[in-house]
Amino acid sequence: MTDFESQKTRAADWFKSLRNDVCAEFETLEREAASDLYPGEPGKFVYEDWQRKVENGGGGTGGMLRGRLFEKCGVHISVVQGEFTPEMAARTPGADKDPRFWAAGISLIAHMKNPHIPAVHMNTRYIVTTEDWFGGGGDLTPTQARDRRPDAPDALAFHAGMKAVCDAHEVADYQRYRAWCDEYFHLHHRDEPRGTGGIFYDRHNSGDFEADFAFTQDVGRHFLKTYAAIVRRRMAEPWTEADREEQLITRGRYVEFNLLWDRGTTFGLKTGGNVKTILSSMPPVVKWP
Repeated sequence: MTDFESQKTRAADWFKSLRNDVCAEFETLEREAASDLYPGEPGKFVYEDWQRKVENGGGGTGGMLRGRLFEKCGVHISVVQGEFTPEMAARTPGADKDPRFWAAGISLIAHMKNPHIPAVHMNTRYIVTTEDWFGGGGDLTPTQARDRRPDAPDALAFHAGMKAVCDAHEVADYQRYRAWCDEYFHLHHRDEPRGTGGIFYDRHNSGDFEADFAFTQDVGRHFLKTYAAIVRRRMAEPWTEADREEQLITRGRYVEFNLLWDRGTTFGLKTGGNVKTILSSMPPVVKWP
């Protein structure tokens, strides 16, 4: 019999540990930012606990950084449980037999002050119904047209990091997860990609929890190493008002995707998640021409 309780504890503990590592590294980047391009004091994360508005429904901790390098960054963890609505139960594996669920995860989004540094998103999660599975991934969203090509240096570096983690684990399939990411993060109403992609996987259960958990842990580790290197490589580049204007317009695509197409946003809102943290993925300043 599967020991779901032990697996739940280990997964939740990992997501919290990864949150701590991510926030520490992002605060280090804030301190490293040159004061001539990024005036003011380095930002620090502010944390806020929240609880679902149902008895014994769990909750989480939202972490927000509004800094001089990270214009707006949210790094959130949660452990929630409850019952799916009949609509959600019907399309969730294992929930047709029993609508109760348990879910834990980490989710982050970073919108940068410098238009040359791409925005980034990453999340990993573990969900239990009468079945269990991992999901997650990471993807890059450059705001400048010259960086939104698949052969742009940042895109190549990010994909190299994601390929490395997949290649290190037999339970992962980089080409499949890359294609899945491109398919998922697509603005269907505009018929254009949200960014330059990465990897996306869901309902991942190979039958070997240890292997699946190890892969999901490494997704978080490789993401942090890869994205921090991109930030350090580009944070000294100056920008123009035209660069900023392009950044703000491109951010509008991010808003459109999250409100119209993102299943994670829908899942959080329909299961009584914290609206403040769910919608914290929205950019701080946006323009629609």
